[in-house]
Amino acid sequence: RCLIKDFETRPSVTHLLEHPFIKQVHGKDMSLQKRLAELIQEQQQLGSIAKTRHERIHTRRPYHVDGADKYALDDDLVNLEVLDEDTIIHQLQKRYADLQIYTYVGDILIALNPFQNLSIYSPQFSKLYHGVKRSSNPPHIFASADAAYQSMVTFSKDQCIIISGESGAGKTESAHLIVQHLTFLGKANNRALREKILQVNPLVEAFGNACTVINDNSSRFGKYLEMMFTPTGAVMGAKISEYLLEKSRVVKQAVGEKNFHIFYYIYAGLYHQKKLSEYRLPDKKPPRYIDNETGRVMHDIITKDSYGRQFEAIQHCFRIIGFTDEEVYSVYRILTGILNTGNIEFAAISSQHQTDKSEIPNPEALDNAAALLSIGSEELQEALTSHCVVTRGETIIRTNTVDKAADVRDAMSKALYGRLFSWIVNRINTLLQPDKNICNAENGMNVGILDIFGFENFARNSFEQLCINIANEQIQFYFNQHIFALEQMEYQSEGIDATTVEYEDNRPLLDMFLQKPMGLLSLLDEESRFPQATDLTLVDKFEDNLRCKYFWRPKGVELSFGIQHYAGKVLYDACAFLEKNRDTFYIVVVLRTSENKLLQQLFSSPLTKTGNLAQARARVTAASRSLPPQLSAGRIKVDTMEVMRHPEETTNMKRQTVASYFRYSLMDLLSKMVVGQPHFIRCIKPNDDREALMFSHERVLLQLRYTGILETVKIRQKGYSHRILFEEFVKRYYYLAFKAHETPLGSRENCLAILEKSKLDNWILGKSKVFLKYYHIEQLNLFLREVIGRVVVMQAYIKGWLGARRYKKVKEKRENSAIAIQSAWRGYEAR
Repeated sequence: RCLIKDFETRPSVTHLLEHPFIKQVHGKDMSLQKRLAELIQEQQQLGSIAKTRHERIHTRRPYHVDGADKYALDDDLVNLEVLDEDTIIHQLQKRYADLQIYTYVGDILIALNPFQNLSIYSPQFSKLYHGVKRSSNPPHIFASADAAYQSMVTFSKDQCIIISGESGAGKTESAHLIVQHLTFLGKANNRALREKILQVNPLVEAFGNACTVINDNSSRFGKYLEMMFTPTGAVMGAKISEYLLEKSRVVKQAVGEKNFHIFYYIYAGLYHQKKLSEYRLPDKKPPRYIDNETGRVMHDIITKDSYGRQFEAIQHCFRIIGFTDEEVYSVYRILTGILNTGNIEFAAISSQHQTDKSEIPNPEALDNAAALLSIGSEELQEALTSHCVVTRGETIIRTNTVDKAADVRDAMSKALYGRLFSWIVNRINTLLQPDKNICNAENGMNVGILDIFGFENFARNSFEQLCINIANEQIQFYFNQHIFALEQMEYQSEGIDATTVEYEDNRPLLDMFLQKPMGLLSLLDEESRFPQATDLTLVDKFEDNLRCKYFWRPKGVELSFGIQHYAGKVLYDACAFLEKNRDTFYIVVVLRTSENKLLQQLFSSPLTKTGNLAQARARVTAASRSLPPQLSAGRIKVDTMEVMRHPEETTNMKRQTVASYFRYSLMDLLSKMVVGQPHFIRCIKPNDDREALMFSHERVLLQLRYTGILETVKIRQKGYSHRILFEEFVKRYYYLAFKAHETPLGSRENCLAILEKSKLDNWILGKSKVFLKYYHIEQLNLFLREVIGRVVVMQAYIKGWLGARRYKKVKEKRENSAIAIQSAWRGYEAR
């Protein structure tokens, strides 16, 4: 075992010392050495000793353009002489044209989407980026993953990789690559566990991603994946947290967009398995929730091979991760139940007493949905077309209008999908939690990977965009704080007065959103509690209370307001803000009567403060325990309205809003992130046409501003962006103040002499470093070029003179040699 060459599978010294063979050695050293020597001699005589190959290790840069063998300074934008927008764009464009899609900005990685497959993610590349110096290889996302992994193992500290960028920039793919490399680095003996972790992202993305106008695989939720490692760095489990799923997409999509991927995958899969009739799905006209204006949905489902392949891949994911066949069957029934629920239509009933009553004229869709959800058809109809109100202890049943009934139907579909998604995430976490026999989770360490939706500014921005942009505002604040804090720490350790660095942060804007009681989200919640409130009164309230430079209201547009975000001005349409924030859902109880155990559980487990399904300790018992007593005894048919009158269900439910869930989600996400040392990856979309090798100057510049790269440059400019050790500074610039043949020490005094000779201003000397402004390096390099230019001219003249003298001597020597040979020959010939 100790002769295993692969150091990843070789046991550690502590393990070897516990080996029975080693334990028996004590006191027998000499005799065993003698026996070993005899054994080696016998092997040599038999001639079976293996010859060792002596080869040179190849250390060339693995993928490079011509001339990139030497250390490439443009790998890191911090090395640029001039650090401004034009220079950064020029460098990124030049590198992108050479398919160098990764570039560093200090410890930050910029990743441009290549819009094509690159062969730089194979296992051979994983081996290249394993515990080596960053400058040994070109920039790569594997290097960022390796930096996080090595920091975790070396310093025994949790790490956090934050991936950001706008939709279509490549965040999801980057997250896949990081997980791939971390599973490679944290190789454990448990191959099945590694396989499970690699299947997590594809499964969750099938349920949480969708096709939008600008991205065929857009994440419609925030995802934080924590990979857990043992103290020695072997992967032992994973945990996923999901935030702010865009549930409204289930019931309605914008023009040119689609529903969540899973609906198309399951439809295609069931079609090819000839099981559509079993799940009550039509084979001609698609369900309303996935139908669109093109009329080609069914054609695509039937003819596109990719949908069928994805369905098989999802089945594979379920199987590998550990879902049972019964659980997968229940998931499919709930998904197809949602599609059938969307087809339920309502019509108004005119009567002598009231005209606001609704009915379901065609019961087919109702029966289909009820059958798939394993609930009574009549109970479902009653729950959709009427509701009860409790007043002074009395329960009054009121009928729903057509619009109200449609809203209840859609709310039910959204709740079903949202809770199902949460359940899948919780189930994954249960199946991937660390084995307590291998290592206690408390002793382990995590690498968290945040893949969050990017800043959005569309032609029409609604409540979803506001939440997304506030989340990005929070991430940007965290980014700025961290970058600033690092610099600040160096100032303190070097004894530099930190007040010389001014810092502009977006805290006032965040306060405007998040503070209580007068922040935008608090005002939204307050207005949502008033039944008579409208979207117009909401915007009026914003205007009256948010009196700051970040908020404005355009003239002539009532239901509109603007926010000055860190990435620019965004105009929001407040239409349906209150309804979306209330996220009202009434018919919990009828779904608890379902005979489907999974569906029972979805509506019996409480929601957490972030709006997700709480992790159930016991799967079925928890569900039955929270059912009303008359239901948990057995399959007794009951009057749904009677159950709805149960006081526990009507009076004790404190209604939460989407804004409150969002606030807690942000807090939960930040609490996870601040524990670890952050590593930032900024994904950039080079063009809007998804064309390979096409670089749009304007689009990239816009995103650099969004993602805060240019903000980082500004922070660098306000502070001392160049901090050079005394030894390095003297070695680099001693020509400016000392004679060429001198080798001055790297001392404070010699640094001072060079700086004074150069006549620079605004520099500071720390305890061991020279602190320079961004423009000082350029000036010093110009001075150095002048001095070296003079030296080169002198060297050229001296070398010319030495060369001429040497040539003259050689010429004379040759002539004398020729005369000596000629003389000898003539004498010989004469004799």
